[in-house]
Amino acid sequence: MIKIGRTYELDVVKAVDFGFYLDAENLGEVLLPAKYAPSDLAEGDYLNVFLYLDSEDRLVATTQTPKARVGEFAYLEVVDNTSVGAFLNWGLDKDLLVPFSEQHKPLEVGKSYLVYIYITDTDGRIVASSKIDKFIDEEAPHDFKPQQQVDLIIANSTDLGYKAIVNQSHWGVLYKNEVHQRLSFGQSIKGFIKHIRPDGKIDLSLEGGQVTRDKNATLILDHLKNNNGFAAVHDKSDPKLIADMFGMSKGAFKKTIGGLYKQRVISIEKDGIRLVEK
Repeated sequence: MIKIGRTYELDVVKAVDFGFYLDAENLGEVLLPAKYAPSDLAEGDYLNVFLYLDSEDRLVATTQTPKARVGEFAYLEVVDNTSVGAFLNWGLDKDLLVPFSEQHKPLEVGKSYLVYIYITDTDGRIVASSKIDKFIDEEAPHDFKPQQQVDLIIANSTDLGYKAIVNQSHWGVLYKNEVHQRLSFGQSIKGFIKHIRPDGKIDLSLEGGQVTRDKNATLILDHLKNNNGFAAVHDKSDPKLIADMFGMSKGAFKKTIGGLYKQRVISIEKDGIRLVEK
């Protein structure tokens, strides 16, 4: 079933002076205004469009790409404040409303906030809320597995580290002593499931999987190539020195240089690691 606030590939069924009508199945025919239509669009073509309500609450289609869709969290900038609430830039000509009742605190023009996009039950409009906690059910079941790569949105910091939204659906925690790079509020970043606790809570890591191993190996090799083939750091070095030099944990560093050593790409010496000349 087709719903507003989502992207679909729809059939072009009719051309008119002011645009094209697309077959949105259960929603009927929906207008794609001419300004959003490719110059060579014709009846019978299929086109990827986003469905939403225009300023007069009419269902329309656009080829513009929103920064987030209904059912997703996003970090968006406030562009206006009015008598009905704040408006956010979400990538479309029509800005996204955050009603006063859905503002965790007053939103200020020029600042960005983490919000959840949803459809109201009362009038079916697409709006956003900065009260993000009420849209994440911590008791909801999940099927995450250790070492699984996931999408994270950094939500806030705590004494333990950082709370992050995992795959747009659950809370997870990145522990401060395991983060070796700067993270900012609202940042989207790839991460990994580190551990699922008995109560279902999720511990996260920014290190894990082949993608991270390859990235770490590239970082170390590039550093060696740019420093005459040598780095004064090895598997016995202080963790802070390793983090400052490569932005990774000591455990990740040891695994990476171990792999490079087995491949005979580097040698491990008393005072550091050295690129093997070929």
